Amino acid sequence: MTEAGVPVVLDLVEAGCKVKATGFGRVELDVPRTLEAIARKSATALVFGTDMPSTRARRPFEPSDIDLIERTLGVALAAKVFWDNPRALYRIRTG
Repeated sequence: MTEAGVPVVLDLVEAGCKVKATGFGRVELDVPRTLEAIARKSATALVFGTDMPSTRARRPFEPSDIDLIERTLGVALAAKVFWDNPRALYRIRTG
């Protein structure tokens, strides 16, 4: 994906679509800025994923991708991306 696709993704998010926050080595865009834009459209849109095994990526998943999400979105919103949003998407009940 490139910067040219970001407006389309944002329109899809506004319509209720979810976006898997992964594959940062496969995109040609400003990842932090794009994560922020998606989160501004919908705090429930981003869902974390590792993109393992990353066989077609010029850079495979790295643990620093997790840090990037938390650093970009802050602890509270990152918690939604890592835990709350996936639980809601996959209808996982806790407690």
